[in-house]
Amino acid sequence: MTRIVVLQARTNSSRLPGKVLLPISGIPLVVLAAKRAANTGLNVLVATSSECTDDALVETLVRHGIAWYRGSLNNTLQRIVDGLNSYPDDTVVFRLTADNIFPDGQLLDEMEIFLKENGLRYLTSSGPTTGLPYGVSAELFYLEDLRESAQLTQNTYDQEHVTPFIRRKYGDSCFDMNRELEMSHYRATIDGFDDYVAMSHVFKGVANPVDLPLLDLIGRLKAAPFQPLNKAAAKKLVLGTIQLGLNYGVSNKTGKPDQSTATSLIKMAISSGIPTLDTARAYGNSERVIGQALLGGWRSRVEIVTKLDPLEACPEDAGPETVAAFVNSSVFNSCTELGVDSIDVLMLHRAQHRSLWNSAAWQHLKRLAENGTIKALGVSVQTPSELASCLEDSSVTYIQLPFNILDWRWDELIPAIRRIKSVRRLVIHVRSAFLQGLLLSQDEKLWCRAGVGQPESIFKWLTVTGDLLEMRDTSELCLTYCLSQDWIDGVVVGVETELQLRSNLAIADGSLLSGAELEAIVENRPRVEVDVLNPATWNVLGAAK
Repeated sequence: MTRIVVLQARTNSSRLPGKVLLPISGIPLVVLAAKRAANTGLNVLVATSSECTDDALVETLVRHGIAWYRGSLNNTLQRIVDGLNSYPDDTVVFRLTADNIFPDGQLLDEMEIFLKENGLRYLTSSGPTTGLPYGVSAELFYLEDLRESAQLTQNTYDQEHVTPFIRRKYGDSCFDMNRELEMSHYRATIDGFDDYVAMSHVFKGVANPVDLPLLDLIGRLKAAPFQPLNKAAAKKLVLGTIQLGLNYGVSNKTGKPDQSTATSLIKMAISSGIPTLDTARAYGNSERVIGQALLGGWRSRVEIVTKLDPLEACPEDAGPETVAAFVNSSVFNSCTELGVDSIDVLMLHRAQHRSLWNSAAWQHLKRLAENGTIKALGVSVQTPSELASCLEDSSVTYIQLPFNILDWRWDELIPAIRRIKSVRRLVIHVRSAFLQGLLLSQDEKLWCRAGVGQPESIFKWLTVTGDLLEMRDTSELCLTYCLSQDWIDGVVVGVETELQLRSNLAIADGSLLSGAELEAIVENRPRVEVDVLNPATWNVLGAAK
């Protein structure tokens, strides 16, 4: 049976057409990728575009004796089909991309055996169940299925990404023979400059980069920069960024980080699998800090949740056009500072803005969501009544609320959250897991200012509970409690230092609490007044409003 490796070198969305000519160990990426794929005797064809911007690429392929085909920039699917015109329908096609230089012939051979032994029509080495790092990516399918795709689909997404039609028809079967590696949250691709730095580090000092076994490369990846700090992706952590834009929190002793430190923290969080950043117009220059940190290919790797300006300058009797102007200004400024054309998630910073001005602000935000300026809408709530109202509104897909191990206010609404999540999209993020750092402090003056005159019983309960559950400290107890809630999708935690981020990631790597353990905490926790749970009421300089 005929076999062919197609190395895809260009799509319409490529940010840098010539990046595959960058050298690793003195070899252009596209050449290294092609030779590694062919190192067990497979034939390789590089499929690139007929645009003049790819002339240098073709010249490089000619010099290295690598076969190539040029076709449509916009229809990558048709380009590959045309490039394989002389091959029979039963040809097994391996599809790789030229910026992923880890896959080798041995991996492809093993995948082909797996494909045939299991009677599959499609197979991929990508995904969390494979155990392989992101970028150790190959797809296998039969040429006749690819030809059918080109004939039947007119979908531009299908045409650019080549295999969606086949995957919809046959399913996403994963090659999981390396699942014990548990490294799917590592990164071995080259989308930006920092990726290139990391891959250069992996191949540094390698005498023969073409024939170095894949598993050896993966082992070297662990010491490369911009790789995870944790055993598993921290998918339930959300990096709060108010500390990156303001001096914030009663226990903040280091102050606001500078841009360099903030960038390092953001990249470290993303590299470790934190999927979401949380910010707001009201968080000082946090949005601008994020926008600068995500330059160079990082933006596509993370979701950003931001919040509308509090609109304090908008008159109470403002008409719809005036309110829309205030909303547009906030959204425009967020896009500008973040360096984006559209906002992933836009939340109201004040829940009452859903109804103020005869709902003009909320209605305008829904129009912006309809035209794609905003991808999802949400509300930041403060009270159970605000939460109950938002749960009834199907246009609210994200809700953020304050929650911590002492917080009893939401108990009656948790069943409603679970019920609604079962019938529609609803994402719940919680903030203030440490109650702005108060739970981590045994400074009686701070507790007194927060409304607790004799906090010794709380200190004792936190210590005893942590010891019983074998927690290292109170921060692990408080964060694990929030992470263990099945109705919570993300826990927003802010940091000022790398040490704090590493600590949070280590906690996220740990075991969750059981249902029985959570119930015991709720039954035995000290009861505090509602004002203690609301930092806006504290008599503490710098408390959030």
